[in-house]
Amino acid sequence: MSDRMTTPWGEVELSRFPEDPRDRLRAWDASDAYLLRHLAEERVPLTGRVVVLGDRWGALATALAEHRPSQITDSFLGQEATRANLARAGVEPGAVPLLTTQDRPPERVDVLLVRVPKSLALLEDQLLRLAPAVHAGTVVIGTGMVKEIHTSTLRLFERILGPTRTSLARQKARLIFCTPDPALRRPANPWPHVYDLQDDVGAISGRPVVNHAGVFCAERLDIGTRFLLRHLPGPGPARVVDLGCGNGVVGTAVALADPAAEVLFVDESFQAVASAEATYKANGVPGHAEFRVGDGLTGVAPDSVDLVLNNPPFHSHQATTDATARRMFSGARRVLRAGGELWVIGNRHLGYHVTLKRIFGNCELVASDPKFVLLKAVKRG
Repeated sequence: MSDRMTTPWGEVELSRFPEDPRDRLRAWDASDAYLLRHLAEERVPLTGRVVVLGDRWGALATALAEHRPSQITDSFLGQEATRANLARAGVEPGAVPLLTTQDRPPERVDVLLVRVPKSLALLEDQLLRLAPAVHAGTVVIGTGMVKEIHTSTLRLFERILGPTRTSLARQKARLIFCTPDPALRRPANPWPHVYDLQDDVGAISGRPVVNHAGVFCAERLDIGTRFLLRHLPGPGPARVVDLGCGNGVVGTAVALADPAAEVLFVDESFQAVASAEATYKANGVPGHAEFRVGDGLTGVAPDSVDLVLNNPPFHSHQATTDATARRMFSGARRVLRAGGELWVIGNRHLGYHVTLKRIFGNCELVASDPKFVLLKAVKRG
């Protein structure tokens, strides 16, 4: 679904990626509009190198395209949405540099606009990476919904860049104003974070896991993944996909248990895929692996995979939705060979068995506990 956002520079038509006519979620919110309105009303000079950090679907980069801002994002889907929204606005390709959180940041930043992310760790990592490029004259303004901005958020800006204050709330959105202090002694960047797993999670027990900032449960193994690791299928399938791989612990466990397996790690987060590759390499696995940032299983050949392992997300930023899970399940059915299997771990209340039966025509309970269910669907013919 595409919709229009009115900005001080005119209307822009925006959509999320991939576009889905059933998706009623907008590609912008009140915090984007508040920031743009403030820039115009206060006549903030958008000169020099403008950087937009965490722009979710490209609303800020598209509205400010005439100033050629550099966008930095962790989301492949967000980057593709930005690309499409810029093209829709008639912006020439390359006019707005699209960078990832893993790319080298600009050497100088004159205006830093920050859409506060859900992950405080990701904000910490990115502010520390950008801090050397910020100078005393840099304009730093953050924006987010009131429920996304906490005292810890403000302290982070203050600890890394300089004195920080907030605006009044408007339409449940708030701005953050930070005055850079070049004399500030910044802390060392604690990311990526490495820890050793406990001894009861199968083939990967006791082994290291590498987590870049912002990756799901980056400081400890989440209980759903732990449950999946304890019930992984035995060696046998030749080509395995760790779909929505996060830090790569599941795919690495498969490779450790069966060095003959070919494992494809896929995630839409640049931070996640970097973590998965680092985890795999840290464990010295002798098998073959591929690491891909992308839109689920798009680009994977049909009928080419034996096993897909998936712990699907059920949030899109602050919204709860099963759209991502549905797309993952449909993509898995497309790429699986006849007889191939999709294994899904999820909270019991999410009802994934209904969706799997609709897509595959079958669903089997592999294991369960009071909180989680591990389900298996088989591609028939």
